[in-house]
Formats: sequence, structure tokens, C-alpha cells
Amino acid sequence: MSDLKAHADLLRELHHGEMLVLPNAWDEPSAELVVEMGFPVVATSSAAVAETLGHRDGESAPWQEMFAAAARIAAAVPVPVTVDAEAGYGLVPDEFVARLLEAGATGCNLEDTDHRAGGLVDAAAQADRLAGVRAAADAAGVPIVVNARIDVFLPSSGVPEQDRLDEAVRRGRLYRDAGADCVYPIGGSTSHDLTRLIAEVQAPVNGNTTDSLDLDALRSLGVARVSYGPRFYRGGFAGMRGALEKLAR
Repeated sequence: MSDLKAHADLLRELHHGEMLVLPNAWDEPSAELVVEMGFPVVATSSAAVAETLGHRDGESAPWQEMFAAAARIAAAVPVPVTVDAEAGYGLVPDEFVARLLEAGATGCNLEDTDHRAGGLVDAAAQADRLAGVRAAADAAGVPIVVNARIDVFLPSSGVPEQDRLDEAVRRGRLYRDAGADCVYPIGGSTSHDLTRLIAEVQAPVNGNTTDSLDLDALRSLGVARVSYGPRFYRGGFAGMRGALEKLAR
């Protein structure tokens, strides 16, 4: 537990200095490569992990398999590991935190998509869940770093486009007050949206690079953390496809 606490403390510190860049991994070799290239943290991609296990993203994979994959990754690297845990797989906060720590991880993404009913989880209910995770982590003695994903910008959210930014700010504040260390407005990486979220939520914000926002641009906006999801995993398949096309010819 002392090693896990040290990893959690380091991961939290890295959200308040130079922008934290997280090239997401999906298995032991990809995680080891992230560390070899000098990155101080390994983050997982739920989509990439699920697909390597033969499942679709969106909590289709059994949570036992997802945590087992996270445990293999954490055992393979000496740095903090933060797990994309989707919406938490329906586990109550105490069990969720126990499984996360058992895997050797000290951070997590938790999203507010309702994979069973569709749309988004009620914001107050999601805040209560995040508060429960924070309390469980504190009770375990390891202050895990919670990255609260805000899914209002996704078409599946059901939130009208004109209302998405206001709702993202509202949810971001609720999640921050519930104990989240960082908020992640996935799909909302525009200069306008990120500027307002950073100013009004007043918590570290996770952004993504886009065609119009590179790392330097995100850094200048004040983004604390950048992640890539399954981008590198799928890029590997794109490279393989190109090589196979040449072979087929």
C-alpha cells in the first residue's frame, strides 16, 4: 500500500505542473514502450483493452477481464498506472476501489454515460458515486486520482448541441466538489470549450489533440492532461493494413 500511495501522490502532482501527456496503452508491451520512451505514467484505453480481449468498448467486456488486463500492465511497469474503467462496471464504490488497488492501479477514468439505459447518468447521482469512490479510496489509505469523464459532447448523450457546454460546466463543478481530481470533457476539445471549462470549473482538465489543437495549443490554453484513447492501438492496425495491401499486390 505504501508503494501505491506514493504512485497516487506522484500522479496527482503531475496534474499540477507541466502538462501531463498520456499515450494510452493496452497490454504489457505497449505499456513498457510508453515507459521506455520516457513518459512518467501509463494510462490504459478501455476500447483498446476490450478489443484485444475480443469484446466491444462500452462495458461489453467482463469487468474481471478488464481488471486482470490492468493488473498485468501494472505489474510490467514501475510507474503509476491509471485505468480507463469506463463507468465502473456497476461495482459499488468500495468494491471498485478494492479491485483497482488489487490490480496495482492508482488512478481511473470514470465516465457518466449510462451503458444500460442509454444517455447520461443523472449528474447528481454521478457526483454521489464519485464521492463514494473518493471516500473508499481515503478509507483504503491510497488517494487514487479520479478523472471524471463528462460525456455531454458525445452524440449519444442526448443533450442538445446548444446546451452541451453549459451542462459540461455544471457537471464539471459537481464532479470537482464530489472529489474528482480532473475532469475530462471528451469530444469537447475546442479552444472555446476548453477555455471556458478551465476558467469556470477551476480544476485540472483533460483534453485531446485534434487537427486544430496540437500539444502546444493545449498547453497554452492551460490543459492539465492530454490522453489519446485507442488512437495508437488503431494506428497499429492501419499500418498493418497498409503492409498487407502491399503483400496482396
